[in-house]
Amino acid sequence: MPMANALTTARKVGIVARVAAQQLGRSRHVGAVLQAGRATAAHLGRVLGQLWLEVTGFVFLSLAGIGAVALVRECILYQAGKTTVGRVILAVCFTAVFGWFGVSSFWRVRKKG
Repeated sequence: MPMANALTTARKVGIVARVAAQQLGRSRHVGAVLQAGRATAAHLGRVLGQLWLEVTGFVFLSLAGIGAVALVRECILYQAGKTTVGRVILAVCFTAVFGWFGVSSFWRVRKKG
């Protein structure tokens, strides 16, 4: 018997909550607050997406800069005969790939804006 009593209490609470939500939905103030919340969330999502692209673009360009320094070092070592052409090619590829990722990330920000 206590289980049946608890079930009916849960149903009663559910009905009261549903009626309260319907009444709040009809309120102009609550509707305005919900609409403002949706607009704020959408704007914040766009701003955070743009920030994400800018931060990743900066990180990729920083890695490309590190690759460029390594490329210069490997070219100097190659001219001195202390390294192979494979390491120079690897440094070129690394610098080019991360440079492309960084530039394309900033292009995507520009396209979205």
